[in-house]
Amino acid sequence: MNIDIGKDNIKIDLSNIPNHVAIIMDGNGRWANSRNLPRHLGHQEGMKRVVEIVESANKIGIKVLTLFAFSTENWKRSKIEIDTLMNLLVVFIRKEIRRLSENNIKICILGNINSLPVNVIKEVNIALEKTKNNDGMILNIALNYGSRIEIVEAVKKIIYDYDKGLIDLSQLNEENFKEYLYTKNQPDPDLIIRTSGEKRLSNFLTYQAAYSEFYFSDKYWPDFDSESFLDAIIDFQNRDRRFGGV
Repeated sequence: MNIDIGKDNIKIDLSNIPNHVAIIMDGNGRWANSRNLPRHLGHQEGMKRVVEIVESANKIGIKVLTLFAFSTENWKRSKIEIDTLMNLLVVFIRKEIRRLSENNIKICILGNINSLPVNVIKEVNIALEKTKNNDGMILNIALNYGSRIEIVEAVKKIIYDYDKGLIDLSQLNEENFKEYLYTKNQPDPDLIIRTSGEKRLSNFLTYQAAYSEFYFSDKYWPDFDSESFLDAIIDFQNRDRRFGGV
């Protein structure tokens, strides 16, 4: 079944929607710099796209949407920029939590939030609690996330369970290893989108991305609107996914 969506009547095949889409939202700062604006205005404009893309993803039936909001490497940025990003996250949660709940969206966090500012931890926990029983689209926010750390933490959990006699290492395989990752019980991403013209994973979902399709856009994240997102979905729908087969 096809539906027309967007001002240009973009056709989406609802029988071929990716279960899980992950996005590396890149280019906020460069968007601002290209307009001679302070970087924080780029992040503010980028937050508007977050709201827009979440709505579009939910509308077409995507089951899991993962947004790379803050990496373990982002702590290297200036304090002003880090504070801006954290404040925007708090604003997003406070402003959008009711709408997310009304749309049956469940928020999950990928990463270690214990190192975040106290007010951010508080708002995140409120969002997790308010949406925990929702069974619609899962919105993963990758926050203080790094894929290498995720894998190392998974190995530590396996060692702990082995020491407790809870796991037989001879039974460990690719599938049950996933149960120790942040994305436990979620499908691997079918499609990973990165904006701003960069073409790398940047320590994002390395294990889960083994068979993901990639879509790279030259647009900075603040310019990547719902129609750009739907173009990426259509591109995905025109690909032949063989998973190593013929």
